[in-house]
Amino acid sequence: MNSYDAAIIGAGLGGLQCAYILAKRGMKVVVVEKGQLLGGCIQTFARRGRKFDTGFHYVGGLDDGQPLNRLFKEFGLMDLPWVRLDDDGFDEVIYGGKSYMIPSGFDNFKARMKGSFPGSAAEIDSYTDFLEGVATGIFGSFDRAGDGNMSEGSLFSRGAYDFLTSTIHDSTLQNVLSGTSPKLTLQKETLPLYTFVQINASFILSAYRLRGGGMQVADSLAASIRKFGGEVITDAEVTKLMESNGVVDTLEIANHEPITAKIIIADIHPAQFIRIAEGTSFVRNIYKRRITALQNGFGMFTANISLKPGVVKYLNRNIYIHNTDDVWTEGTQTAAEQPRCCLVSFGVPEAGEEYAQNIDLLTPMQWADVAEFAGSRVMRRPDAYNELKNRKASQLIDIASNYIPGLKDAIENVYTSTPLTYADYTGTEQGSAYGVNKDFNRLAYTLLTPLSPIPNVFFTGQNLSLHGILGVSMTSLFTCAAALKEKPGFGLFGE
Repeated sequence: MNSYDAAIIGAGLGGLQCAYILAKRGMKVVVVEKGQLLGGCIQTFARRGRKFDTGFHYVGGLDDGQPLNRLFKEFGLMDLPWVRLDDDGFDEVIYGGKSYMIPSGFDNFKARMKGSFPGSAAEIDSYTDFLEGVATGIFGSFDRAGDGNMSEGSLFSRGAYDFLTSTIHDSTLQNVLSGTSPKLTLQKETLPLYTFVQINASFILSAYRLRGGGMQVADSLAASIRKFGGEVITDAEVTKLMESNGVVDTLEIANHEPITAKIIIADIHPAQFIRIAEGTSFVRNIYKRRITALQNGFGMFTANISLKPGVVKYLNRNIYIHNTDDVWTEGTQTAAEQPRCCLVSFGVPEAGEEYAQNIDLLTPMQWADVAEFAGSRVMRRPDAYNELKNRKASQLIDIASNYIPGLKDAIENVYTSTPLTYADYTGTEQGSAYGVNKDFNRLAYTLLTPLSPIPNVFFTGQNLSLHGILGVSMTSLFTCAAALKEKPGFGLFGE
């Protein structure tokens, strides 16, 4: 039986980052991943020579000195082929049939919003200054972490919708400012202010795509882990955590020898943790009930489209198309309805040419819409499931075609996925795009920290404080700090 200083369950972004930090410090580390591919939600897949991202479409705050740049430099990820999106409009929000460009930089953002909403100039200043203050102060959370979460003072305990509507009174402007937020779960009654502000603000700092797909992030981290002497194992599902003499230190792995570790980090959904740890004496019924009661956010329906050469010009921005008066209701749409929004995301052409090679169309989708098909095998789903996917793809193509000239005639192949696909290929509970919903009204109950009921077992990943690339990267530092009993910060990376 092989023994390690640390074992990481799951090779998503957070798990790989934790393994990187610990291996770089000289610890003997192993990452155990049940799937064939690394990366979890940042996996890339190929179809007929075209690469598509699973959940990685763009990142924010990557300019020199900005939060994600500082983190990615430490993780050795800044040499990847990053492509900066257009400063004059990295996002385009289409609301009420009118286009609103979202530019990079807080001063540019203010000017553009005031140009569209001159009567709200003072409110736009107040709103933007608040976002900028949170974005530039993110690393101050290292000094205020306490229990390991990025609570940023009281901002996690305040409601995002209440802040928005009390700061901005023009309903159209409210919707435009929220219009790039299908990348988080908009819920009026529960969404914490910090989640809304930090995610939106990080993209205003700067916005980038990655030519060649997000899988490069996972591959680079795995290569570094191995360089530091660590191991990364795939096709190895952890089925049970085993306890001996009051210590949980053994991982039972399907079709693999068990391994032991002093520290165990779980980059998996807390409900999945319960399933592998419930046989230990540490996981009590009251904790099981709490975790079981947690609600997951919506998933995504995605149409990945390969395009004929030389037809559709590449757009170096994203387009958020809204077909509703209230974008805060889009996460509640059902498959029986017409999509209330469509996110259009272009893949960066491999050779940097003028025309696009592929495009992704996304809209929120509920697990309930596909739950009846759970348990069916990939590529052998019922006809009703395939009919559902075809219908949703056609609806999104119709919506996007109004804004992408020649799209329908340029389509070569369409590949579709639902929350069920996401669950099968990434191991994400109920195919949720952003993990556990956080509720500012019940913060202590829904905001998880890196600490588990087992003293030497810790959590990481998007189900903790903040999802997204930046949120998960920050969380990996908090997790390692908790595991090593050190102060969170860049000092965790060692010399």
